[in-house]
Amino acid sequence: QVQLQESGGGSVQSGGSLRLSCVVPEYESDRGCMGWFRQIPGEEREGVAAKNAGDDSIKYVDSVKGRFTMSFDHAVNTLYLQMHDLKPEDTAMYYCATQARVCGISWYLFPDVTFERWGQGTQVTVSA
Repeated sequence: QVQLQESGGGSVQSGGSLRLSCVVPEYESDRGCMGWFRQIPGEEREGVAAKNAGDDSIKYVDSVKGRFTMSFDHAVNTLYLQMHDLKPEDTAMYYCATQARVCGISWYLFPDVTFERWGQGTQVTVSA
């Protein structure tokens, strides 16, 4: 199964910034839906941001709107998540994922069911 590769996690203080990167195989980036998700131990994985291939419109969950920006660079087939004004509640393992189908209306719910390819994750820790 295709694995995606995340990087860029780390530890920052509240209010800090980080940029996560995810290399996506070219054939994965031309179709379907791609996005970022996060998971706290003991909880379900949840959506952060997602987009359809070829569509510049980005979907964000309310908790990150205005603070996080997702983008895709076709030249290097890399999906980014720029995070500003980080808060302790943003602490989680962050994953990128892709699926062959377009993003559904409820893309952010139960992504383990719909998204087919995942990276290993990168840890983001925000201290108060």
